[in-house]
Amino acid sequence: MGELAHDAAAFLKEAWVIARDRVVLLSVSAAVLAFAAVLVWQEQRPGYRRYQAEFRSKVAQALGEERAAKAPDGPQQIWLASLNGTVDRCPSCHLGVGWKDLKDLPQPFAPHPLAPLAHHPVEKFGCTACHGGQGAATQLPEAHGWVEHWEDPLLDRTLAAEYGAKDRWAFLQTRCNGCHRYDQHIEGAELVNQGKRLVDAKGCRACHAINGRGGSVGPDLTRVGDKPAEQYDFSRLGALRSLFAWHVGHLQNPKSFSPTTVMPEFGFATGEAQSIALVLMSWRDQRWPAEYLPGARLKDVPSPEQAERERLMREGEGRFFVEKTCFVCHDVTALGVESATKIGPDLSLAVDDVPRRFGRPLEDFLKAPSGTMEVVLARQITLTEPERAEAARLLHLAFERHQAKAKPEK
Repeated sequence: MGELAHDAAAFLKEAWVIARDRVVLLSVSAAVLAFAAVLVWQEQRPGYRRYQAEFRSKVAQALGEERAAKAPDGPQQIWLASLNGTVDRCPSCHLGVGWKDLKDLPQPFAPHPLAPLAHHPVEKFGCTACHGGQGAATQLPEAHGWVEHWEDPLLDRTLAAEYGAKDRWAFLQTRCNGCHRYDQHIEGAELVNQGKRLVDAKGCRACHAINGRGGSVGPDLTRVGDKPAEQYDFSRLGALRSLFAWHVGHLQNPKSFSPTTVMPEFGFATGEAQSIALVLMSWRDQRWPAEYLPGARLKDVPSPEQAERERLMREGEGRFFVEKTCFVCHDVTALGVESATKIGPDLSLAVDDVPRRFGRPLEDFLKAPSGTMEVVLARQITLTEPERAEAARLLHLAFERHQAKAKPEK
């Protein structure tokens, strides 16, 4: 009896395991079939279908049934073989791009503004080259790029609001500067234009090389937009840790973000710092085909005023202070040297200023400096004995010029 009971229990246990496995198998099979059915249903009813039906309805109301019959149907695609094989399916949802006679329609049905299309026709430039996003997608949020591991979101007002940009089309302007980086002015990109003016006005090239021109005190900014996010320290930022926020913060308070930097505080307002940040983020190694670039000029050509100012600084009487990078912090106005930062005093007055402040003649101070200049002349600007003598000679000349200019005419 004992063996029979044991065998019966084993049989029942085995039967229960088999039944359980069948239930699990059937459940998994049902789940797989349901998942496949959902995929088929989505394939048959993609997201753009709803927009296309709504668009036809709006066209019928505004322009009549005959025009509505000509509205796009099915997937729409722009393929640009010459633009690195770009595929944009954005028109599948953004149906009113070229419909100039439609007015006051919301997105995704609104016509595109005409002015940009005059020089950037959709059939040549597509959509994502300027607007960002994931052109091959036909569903949201994938098409707008708000998905994991996709680092090229749609550059729209939503992104601007998310990142605290003052202009709703701020990030779109970085794409403009991708092609127009050598232009002094870009029509319709006022934030980038402001950033370029500030880069010039604040003398950023005194320390930084940009497009092959400039100094070497700071890092080369020519391709700074390609610098990976992992190389930035975001610990000083709050909840929103982005490259845009880092650049804005660094421009407004350099030492807070880079404690060892010699970059001065320029007193940038938030809007000014944002405009420069957009320019910095746009400086990338973007390989555009020649036919997409404006004109044949592919180098940074200074304006006549900029070129003359640079020539006078480089070739004039004060060129010694430019070559030794003293001008990064100091004016030598009597010799035509102007500093963008003006951190230190005008060296035109050094012959009088040094004895008054340090109790020693200028020549002695240059041999054995104290205070901040002790560090600067030991680490950043190292001078040989002949160079110290030349610096003293030029500073005496500058002081004489200053006195002569200050002396009232008889």
